[in-house]
Amino acid sequence: MWYPTPTPRVNRILERLMNSTILVVDDDFKITQLLRRALSSEGYGVETAESGVDGLDRARTMTPDLVILDVLMPGLDGLEVCRRIRASGDTPILLLTAKDEVADRVLGLDSGADDYVVKPFALEELLARVRALLRRNEPANGEVVGYADVSVDVAGRTARRAGREIPLSTTEFELLAYFLKHPKRVLTRDSILNVVWDAQFDHPTNVVDVYVGYLRSKLEENGESRLIHTVRGAGYVLKEA
Repeated sequence: MWYPTPTPRVNRILERLMNSTILVVDDDFKITQLLRRALSSEGYGVETAESGVDGLDRARTMTPDLVILDVLMPGLDGLEVCRRIRASGDTPILLLTAKDEVADRVLGLDSGADDYVVKPFALEELLARVRALLRRNEPANGEVVGYADVSVDVAGRTARRAGREIPLSTTEFELLAYFLKHPKRVLTRDSILNVVWDAQFDHPTNVVDVYVGYLRSKLEENGESRLIHTVRGAGYVLKEA
């Protein structure tokens, strides 16, 4: 079978992904060792922590490219660790959760996580979601997109409205960039899930609605007009009122 030769840009992206460092935080030793072996075999650098306190300390000192974080840990649980990591930066966070109820998944995303995988998980799915989250941080040749008084510098990973910089998480940034690349066009929830999360969810989810809410609050923090509008029964559209 013939395989196309990777372009220099693809090779550079693959090299950067393989040089990424991932922090795994889980109090289950078998899980941390499983993920250490699997991620190391993919070329990632891997550090582990077996408690929320240790995980938070390592996240602050080593500045990983991605954190894989278990929710149910004694003492400082994964949700609180997630909130504290998110409060100090935009490191991508992938939650591991044994709970598969919609309310539990929403609670995790509300805490600032970018994605989640339900235990027991298929290793191939987890690795695919790791690659997707790491790809979000890849620079894009200095591309700048904007609409009205909002713009994002895709390479610099910065967003502005009327000159003020807007602090965004990794997922919020990807969502805003997607809207800005398609102004005045209705984007369905499914299309947003496929593009921003790079995956289809097995169960109904309101993660898109949750993150649109986050984005609106930040875009309208100083009383600015609404730009992201709900289209009932269809999705959302970026346009001036």
